[in-house]
Amino acid sequence: MALRSPAPAATGPLVLEDRPAPEPGPGELRLRVSACAVCRTDLQICEGDLDARVLPIVPGHQVVGVVDALGPGVAGWGLGDRAGLTWLAGTDGTCRFCRSGRENLCEGATFTGWDRDGGYAEAVTARADVAVRLPDGYPDLAAAPLLCGGVIGYRALRVAGIGPRMAGARVGLYGFGASARLAMQVARSWGVDAYVATRAAADRERALELGAAWAGAYDERPPVPLDAAVTFAPVGSVVASALRALDRGGVVAINAIHLDGLPAMPYEDLWWERSIRSVANVTRDDATEFLAIAARIGIETDVETHPLADANAALARLAAGRVSGTAVLVAGGRPG
Repeated sequence: MALRSPAPAATGPLVLEDRPAPEPGPGELRLRVSACAVCRTDLQICEGDLDARVLPIVPGHQVVGVVDALGPGVAGWGLGDRAGLTWLAGTDGTCRFCRSGRENLCEGATFTGWDRDGGYAEAVTARADVAVRLPDGYPDLAAAPLLCGGVIGYRALRVAGIGPRMAGARVGLYGFGASARLAMQVARSWGVDAYVATRAAADRERALELGAAWAGAYDERPPVPLDAAVTFAPVGSVVASALRALDRGGVVAINAIHLDGLPAMPYEDLWWERSIRSVANVTRDDATEFLAIAARIGIETDVETHPLADANAALARLAAGRVSGTAVLVAGGRPG
């Protein structure tokens, strides 16, 4: 399913094409795709909120499949291995950010489904050194949402200062889509209390069912000051609400690659060493650490499935806010 020209999701911007199977180059592998989860970033690329880098492009960066071809020089992977792809498609490995362990900031980074073809397809090639091994306990459909929403949500918690030695801390989750639901499961496993602010009453009820300490609307202040907050909604006013809810020294981490802007905010809301940080991309270590946590605590994912050819319908449902959990495209037969 290829994007040739960005357009509103309701107009069906993706085109079904028949192409020869891509051949892996040096250092690359090919995955026979079984499942690819649909991400809001895919929607933003398809609708033009994020400027296209390559056209045509095959979107999709939460890819699960089986290795069915290896390019020259690949080590550590064999035919038949199960593997996943994330947003990070490659780094230069030489810039100051890569050398200091911050490859998510690499100046030469490339991204799956934005710079090179992604997983809205029956087969996809990728650099072997960015492919990730998947926990054995997760079937393909359940594993796909972990590869972006899960990994980036985990990174956002860490950017906000939330970690495994913070039992009793209070974190706000602003927006309660797929990524926030996965992040809350991680936070709860660390003993961190989650306070959820979201637009829909049904999502607030779901948050409480999943163990949130409180759930309210975006304009409601939680009953206690928060040590940290993560915003998932790509709306600047939500960032302002999260900042007002922070205790002294708290951090708001913005988990969005695209934001509609930031409103004017009084300095008093930022005073007392509160801060706002963006969350940019992921690293391979993020993926490895998060998948290990997912396997250990048994993170649950909620999915609705769509045939690959119905990718436009999945995007339209996401744009309209009708997806419960994560939409997952099924390609190349029925996944496990």
